[in-house]
Amino acid sequence: MSLIVQKFGGTSVGSVEKIQHAATRVIQEIQNGHQVVVVVSAMGKTTDDLIRLAAGITDSPNKRDMDMLLTTGEQMTISLLSMALQSKGCSSVSMTGWQAGIQTEAVHSKARITHIETARMKEELEKGKVVVVAGFQGMDENFEITTLGRGGSDTTAVALASALSAQRCDIFTDVDGVYTSDPRFIKGARKLEGISYDEMLELANLGAGVLHPRAVEYAKNHSLPLTVRSSIEEIEGTLIEEESKLEENLVVRGVAFEGDIVRMTVYGLENEVTGISAIFSVLADNHINVDIIIQSRTELNSTNLSFSIKEAELEETRSALLQNKERLGFSKIEHEAGLAKVSIVGSGMVSNPGVAAQMFEVLAEQEIAIKMISTSEIKVSTVVEMDKMIPAAQAVHDSFSLASLQPKPQLTN
Repeated sequence: MSLIVQKFGGTSVGSVEKIQHAATRVIQEIQNGHQVVVVVSAMGKTTDDLIRLAAGITDSPNKRDMDMLLTTGEQMTISLLSMALQSKGCSSVSMTGWQAGIQTEAVHSKARITHIETARMKEELEKGKVVVVAGFQGMDENFEITTLGRGGSDTTAVALASALSAQRCDIFTDVDGVYTSDPRFIKGARKLEGISYDEMLELANLGAGVLHPRAVEYAKNHSLPLTVRSSIEEIEGTLIEEESKLEENLVVRGVAFEGDIVRMTVYGLENEVTGISAIFSVLADNHINVDIIIQSRTELNSTNLSFSIKEAELEETRSALLQNKERLGFSKIEHEAGLAKVSIVGSGMVSNPGVAAQMFEVLAEQEIAIKMISTSEIKVSTVVEMDKMIPAAQAVHDSFSLASLQPKPQLTN
């Protein structure tokens, strides 16, 4: 009997009615002859409500206590979904992250999974039960409750599917798949039938909110087929696999964008080699993610270093750098907020020169200034002013005809 892991996001379990509907989708897989593990997020805006409660107590809550608070949201959902399954005649058991054997590093608010002890889940599955697991959470080696950060439930689902050698992992959301861009903002954005792990990983890293990057990374590392599907409509979603055969004619597969970006500039680094290395070591020690990086030499034979971060990490970044100013050897730091990142992604870019030039030309025609650029084999990212983010993304999406391109027809002999 094959195993399926299903994940239902917050909007998919945002009410009693939606939880009942999710239970029906689970039972359908049982009736198809599968064992099922279900991972759920907190209902609707529950996590936001819990954060607001904490903010009413203090402006700087302790991270350990925040983890203790936030994990209650998913615990509420697993209880209700398990009850819904049982009310429909389906045997089930609800488990918190630590009851499910999810072990993490000792980092509060954005821990990484280090190991999953699957014995208890397998025992319950052998009894014919659906195992309903709280996403977003685990326990470290000191028996402290931890959370996995944004997108943690996606990561939980894919990690469980990998640990349990599942046939596939289905991510149920309020959208019916992965789109060429966010259809809420970009006219003509359309659903993709398939996309590769690498392309999806880039899109996720660049702001596409449908999947968290760590979830895609887990799937890629374990060659786990991953689908993004609608929790409302029973239609085909988007298949994520090693090499997508479904839309081979697309040079650019998607346009991603992300707001609230900050450009941080460190001036006057005295030692170019050790200074730059030390800066990124300090940021890594503080779990601060850096994206686009630009280095330049000055006439005074020192080095300036610019990099982009998320605005939510601005104060933490400033504090970390200033506390180590003497060791890092820089003269001053400055930042520019109110920025956004607009990117194109596509594995076909490797063999099609001129893609980056086309993007830059389009932005120039729209009189959109580019402040930073980063490229790889399958993506080009630009940093622009925040109020230009959607116009830039729309112009690029239109330029590469992503609304009109259709999958290449399959030839038969």
